Amino acid sequence: MIAIVDYGMGNLRSVEKGFHKVGVEARVVRDPKAVDDAKAVVLPGVGAFKDCMRNLEETSLIDAIVRSIRKGKPYLGLCLGLQVLFSESEEFGVYRGLDILPGKVVRFRINLKVPHMGWNTVKVLRRPPIFSGIDDESYFYFVHSYYVSPDNADVIAGTTEYGLTFASMVWKDNVVATQFHPEKSQEKGLRILKNFGDFVKKA
Repeated sequence: MIAIVDYGMGNLRSVEKGFHKVGVEARVVRDPKAVDDAKAVVLPGVGAFKDCMRNLEETSLIDAIVRSIRKGKPYLGLCLGLQVLFSESEEFGVYRGLDILPGKVVRFRINLKVPHMGWNTVKVLRRPPIFSGIDDESYFYFVHSYYVSPDNADVIAGTTEYGLTFASMVWKDNVVATQFHPEKSQEKGLRILKNFGDFVKKA
């Protein structure tokens, strides 16, 4: 079973429905034990970094998520679920993240409308399992005002252009995460969820 972590933020039901549509068993959970028992973890997210980390802490989910990652279980982060993997964010102050990947979350400082909202392409630098069968420069749906700046560029799997080039997909070992929303990205987004399900079966 894939655990979709419910910490009070994110398109949980949309993600769950997306998995079910492609025949992958996944359910929304908010109990740390359910995260411990799951074969893989999905962390969706919409909203502010600090609220996300506070809610994860208040629901005692931080340790369970980090434990799962450290044990090598597959992890899929979506939007905010990507950002909280990093050391800290500058959103509304400086707030600590899960610190799985060294780096920061920074605000767009560009001469374009922020938030970055709508369809944009992802240039594949390294192809993680979730991108199997998906063309380079495919379009996905974005909604965000902040982006990740990894200390180690080797974790970047895909980039997107919006006034600058930013990391829109990261991948290291069992951890993969996207800045875009697969659950809002129609057929290619569903393909990502299906690919993650296939990856989990093999893990």
